[in-house]
Amino acid sequence: MGWVLLAAAILLEVAGTTSMKLAEGFTRPLPSALIFVFYGASFVLLTLALRHIEVGIAYAVWAGAGTVLIALIGVATFGESLTGLKLLGIALVVGGVAVLHAAQG
Repeated sequence: MGWVLLAAAILLEVAGTTSMKLAEGFTRPLPSALIFVFYGASFVLLTLALRHIEVGIAYAVWAGAGTVLIALIGVATFGESLTGLKLLGIALVVGGVAVLHAAQG
């Protein structure tokens, strides 16, 4: 159950971050309001996930997966560049999360 809650928290965090981009500096009311809704719900679910998952692992997965997803959304939706250095960074994030998960043992 903890991993399902964590996955939902990650998706809501990504929705909140995407809303930040769409809010255009808080000039668009709906995306601006959705930032708080999505982040609030994300933190609630992350908190519930921590009942089942170690905090270091949960936070690493939450932050790492969110970072990777946002980078990919930036490329796919907002026309941001995908350079070799960005791909290396994504690989390092994924690798770091994998190492932490393996260390949980």
